[in-house]
Formats: sequence, structure tokens, C-alpha cells
Amino acid sequence: MTPAVSSARATVDRPGPDAPIDLRSDTVTRPTPEMRAAMADAEVGDDVLDGDPTMRELEERVAELLGASAALWTPSGSMGNLIALMAHLQRGDSFLAPRGAHVLDAELGTAAWLAGGMPQPLEHDAGPGAVSAGAVRRAAGTAGPYYTLRTRLLCLENTHNAAGGTVTRPEEHARVAGAARTAGLAVHLDGARLWHAAVKLGVPPGALTVGSDTVQVCLSKGLGAPVGSVVAGSVEFVEQARRLRKMLGGGVRQGGVLAAAGLVALGRIDRLAEDHARATALAAGLRERGWRVQEPETNIVLVTVADLAGTLTRFAEAGVRASAMAGKVRLMTHAEVGDADVSAALDRIGPLEPRPTSVPARRGAR
Repeated sequence: MTPAVSSARATVDRPGPDAPIDLRSDTVTRPTPEMRAAMADAEVGDDVLDGDPTMRELEERVAELLGASAALWTPSGSMGNLIALMAHLQRGDSFLAPRGAHVLDAELGTAAWLAGGMPQPLEHDAGPGAVSAGAVRRAAGTAGPYYTLRTRLLCLENTHNAAGGTVTRPEEHARVAGAARTAGLAVHLDGARLWHAAVKLGVPPGALTVGSDTVQVCLSKGLGAPVGSVVAGSVEFVEQARRLRKMLGGGVRQGGVLAAAGLVALGRIDRLAEDHARATALAAGLRERGWRVQEPETNIVLVTVADLAGTLTRFAEAGVRASAMAGKVRLMTHAEVGDADVSAALDRIGPLEPRPTSVPARRGAR
């Protein structure tokens, strides 16, 4: 029997009061007891040979949420993105993506190395992490001589990680995707944190995928699954994607053990609003202490500092684990960070400049 999906927040073992507060990423969460139980009881089969029933249920559920015809589980979001790019691109093609997109800066160049596409970054001319329809039309251009690159694909990202978890609204996405399709480009959406955007805007995830040919969503970022992403699109694309996944070494056997955790994770989408609220509180507290902080839209807080390495060391020594992103300090709230953890992190970090200690005035000084 397939495990039931519940939105209830499971209890997890919390670290002691002196333990580091880990705000490096929303991927540091551990599987909940509910996930562990579902994994232990999952109905499984050989997904390479006959298909796995729990894996199939997860794929169908995600396809429904995204408004796609079919979907395929992948071990990671990077593999899901790569599979989509391999399906869309050939050697000698180029693709467009907002500057700082994950596929450009954080996937080891596989878009060019394995998918064969030359990346063309687009500046954020429509807000942090966002590009305009006009920018896409201009960059798509027209076909040149035979020896020039042919632009074939637009790759969007929602939320945009390096821009601070910024959200693209449905009408904005549809407008940009429509411009790409009019210019003859396919559209891939890297929706690793699409769930966050949907919760922020109060819309179904499928409202944010309109006009996309393919989309990748992650189950371990924010939702807490131990591993796994899903790439979705047409039935024909998923047939091709299954072959590409095998080519990349991503075939799984009894994948239902992992898919069961993914099904539980889907029941935790609504609680992402808690992470967003805590990120807002964290940003406000840092700002009160003199830090330069971008107002977060979701669960990512970016702090502009003069000395990145030194600030990360300072935070770590104070018991707050952070990471670097786009030349800034990144702090991320997640399911294992509560209100008390946010308060404790603020106390540990303290003010930007240490409060000066009072020095007795010298006798006779004016």
C-alpha cells in the first residue's frame, strides 16, 4: 500500500542550545519520521525494467501539480536540468538564461560540456533575477550565416537563487515565455524552488509553468526529502528523458524507497510560508543591527559585506553557519529552524560593528 501523504509537521530531534545554527541551505534538513516510515513501507519494483509503482505515483502527482503531461524522477535537480537541455540543444546551438542562473554558474558547465549549448547570459533588466520579453526577443535575433550559433532555448529560473530567492509572477513568466516561443525558442524552467514561488504568490504551481516546454522541480530544497527532483513535460519528452537519464547513469531499481519520501514532501508545500516569515524576521533583525540586507521574497536572505570570507568566519565562530552566494553572505531558513533559532542567530551574530567599550577620560582632558 502506498503511504499516505500528510501536511502535518513531523517532530525532529533538535540540536542543543550551544549547537551551531545551520543556515547554509534549505537542503540540510533531515528526513522526518513520517518520511522514514514511508520509505520503510514503500511498495517497490524495478524501475529500469518494469517500473516502480511508488515512483510512478510520485511522477504522476508532480505532473498534475505542474500542469504537464508526464514527469520523470531524477536523483538531482542538476541532472533534471541537464536532461532537459540535452533534449533541447545540439552542438552549435546557444541558449539564453538570466545572469547568475544555476545552470550557468553552479552545474559544472554541463550545459556546454554535455548538452552542447553555448550559454548566453541575459542581464536582469526586469528586476532582480528577471529578464524582460524585449530582452529575449533582442537576444534571440535572427539566424546568421551557417558558421554562427543558433539560439534554440530560453532557460528561466523561479525562484532565482543567486538574486536572493526572487519570485517571477505568472503573468511575467507567461509574457517572457511567449516572447521566446514567438522567436522560435523552446523554454525550460528551472523550478528547483518553484514551490516557494507558488506559496509566496498564493497560486498553484502549474500557474507558474505556462508556456514552458519542460520544467524541473526539487523535492529536497525546502520540502525536506533526502534526495530527488522531477523533470516534466510532454509524453514524448519524458520518453526521451528516460533514455537520457540512463545515459547519465541515473537509472534506479527500487526507486520507490526514495519516491515515498518525495510523496510525503509534497504534503509539506504549504508550510514553506513559515520559512518565508522567518527569513523576513531574520532580515529585519540584521538590518536593525546595522547589516546591509536585501528584503527577502522567500526563504533566502542575502547580506552585503565588505569582507565575505572574514564575515563567514565570524558567523561560524559565533555558531551560525552561512554560505556564500553571488559575492554575498547567504542565510536560508528551513524546516529545522524555528523562531527561537532565528532569535538565537541574531544574538550570536550581533551588530555589524562591535559596540565600543567606554574608556575613562584622561584627567585634565576637555
